[in-house]
Amino acid sequence: MSKVRIAQIGTSAYSHGLEIFDTLKKANDIFEVAGYVLPENEREKFPDRMGVFDGYPELTLEQVLSDPSIQAVTVETEEIYLTKYALKAAKHGKKIHMEKPGGTGLKEFEKLIEYVKKNNIVFQTGYMYRYNPIIKKVIEDVKSGEYGEIVSVEAQMNCRHKDCLREWLSTFKGGMMFFLGCHLIDLILQIQGMPQNVIALNRSTVMNGINSEDYGMAVLEYDNGISFAKTCDVEYGGFARRQLVITGTKKTVEIKPLERYLGKDLFTDVTVYNAEDWNDNGVTKRSELYDRYLDMMTDFAEMVQGKKENPYSYDYELELYRLILRCCGL
Repeated sequence: MSKVRIAQIGTSAYSHGLEIFDTLKKANDIFEVAGYVLPENEREKFPDRMGVFDGYPELTLEQVLSDPSIQAVTVETEEIYLTKYALKAAKHGKKIHMEKPGGTGLKEFEKLIEYVKKNNIVFQTGYMYRYNPIIKKVIEDVKSGEYGEIVSVEAQMNCRHKDCLREWLSTFKGGMMFFLGCHLIDLILQIQGMPQNVIALNRSTVMNGINSEDYGMAVLEYDNGISFAKTCDVEYGGFARRQLVITGTKKTVEIKPLERYLGKDLFTDVTVYNAEDWNDNGVTKRSELYDRYLDMMTDFAEMVQGKKENPYSYDYELELYRLILRCCGL
């Protein structure tokens, strides 16, 4: 089957636009890169992020949207513009990969989902942990009943970022919960479904005089227990403490850290506990090396080519977005 002809719309300071475009270039057996668009003055705003586009034509938005040979786009603008450009692309029949979580307004996201659903347009969002092989397998096992009834999910995604990023978090209500906590809410929703109640506990550490909500916490209440998502932006060792703990009536599984780098590739450690002995150390396994962006974009290409259905429905993406906003205190 022929390659997917694709273009990228935008990039941003703190999300995955560079990694996505770099992946499109590397996967030249799958994608034919038509070029890129910088619709919101990204060249002036992010001059240090332009090198990835070297050697590829800069196009206008109209050139991309009006070209029927361009089947798909990756929408990687700043978060506040995501749904705007995704909807423009959808109205021109383009298949869409869009950075998570999808703009900052519920009405705009609802319009986007309504349109892509009505017109059966391929729509993928950039939740990277969906392509972590250990997390994928654990969620499959949870759904098959291997862990029994799920009592709780504890999800953490912590960092130590520079002050400039912490200041930028004030762009969003919920700050870190919107920026990175959305990944955790996605995992909890997949595992447990929609909670009965959400308690948003997002706060500012006020470190160095910055008032953004750089400490994100949300408690999700279910019939048989409580789950939580925590994401902190001032935590030394935070990357190593990113984790997912799923407690079931048959087993507990701990994935920690969610990812660790070996060169440019990633691996994940997972420990399963199923003994009642308090001294049980569980059984720990390590994944093979993987490239989350390549796996994600390969999946996208197969959806565009009609080789597979998107396992995440339009309704699921809308349900997730609404839940993220609740966890942000909206």
